Amino acid sequence: MSEATMDQVEARVVDALESFGAERSDISRDATFEALDIDSIDLVELAQLVKDEFGVEIQGRDLADVKTVGDALDIIEARMGAA
Repeated sequence: MSEATMDQVEARVVDALESFGAERSDISRDATFEALDIDSIDLVELAQLVKDEFGVEIQGRDLADVKTVGDALDIIEARMGAA
């Protein structure tokens, strides 16, 4: 299996956020999860999806600091680089 690119990861994250009820047109790196009406349960589901699909583990303590879509993508990118 080839490594996922960040563009692929970002597209999948956007798809997931949309499935949680966020409007695709509102999703951007600067969008806060609060503004998107994404709650902590959704973030845990997103973390599990990222682990299952990309092998990147996001810890609970990381989620506490995640406020925007960009924050989440930055953590994923850092973990992908460390793998």
